[in-house]
Amino acid sequence: MTFWLCITTEENWEVIKAKNIWGVPERHKNTIAKVKKGDRLLIYLKQERRNEEIKEPRIVAEYEVISEVFKDPSRIFKSPKGMGNENFPLRIKIKPVEIFKAPLEFKPLIPRLELIKNKKKWTGHLMGKAMREISEKDYKLILSSKKK
Repeated sequence: MTFWLCITTEENWEVIKAKNIWGVPERHKNTIAKVKKGDRLLIYLKQERRNEEIKEPRIVAEYEVISEVFKDPSRIFKSPKGMGNENFPLRIKIKPVEIFKAPLEFKPLIPRLELIKNKKKWTGHLMGKAMREISEKDYKLILSSKKK
C-alpha cells in the first residue's frame, strides 16, 4: 500500500466529495500511473484567499483508491488560477475512509514531516504537484493530529 498527499483547491474538493473521483492533468501521468487499488489518499487543500480571509492549508479527508487509472476528458474539475484550461482527465475512483469533522491544520505538522526537507521553504515541496507520495510514518503522523 502506498500513501499519497493529494493537493487541490476548495472548489475541486467539492467535486471530489460529490463524485468520489480524483483527477490530475496530463503532465502528472507518471505520478498517477504509480497509484494502485488499495492505496490511501489524504486530501490537502491549498492555502487560499477569499476576499480578506486567508484559509490556511489543511487536510480534510482520507480516501481509499478503488479503481485503476482511467481517462475521462469530461470537465468536472475547475482549473486553478494560472493553470490555463486543463480538465484533469487522468482519474481514479476513490471511496471515503473518513471525511474529517474538523480539518487537520497542516502548518503545525511541518517540523515533524519527513517529506518536508526544507522547513523554511516548505511550500516548494508541494508547489506544482498534483499529488505526492508520502511515507507511512508521515501518513500516520498526519492522522494522529486529528482531534479525538
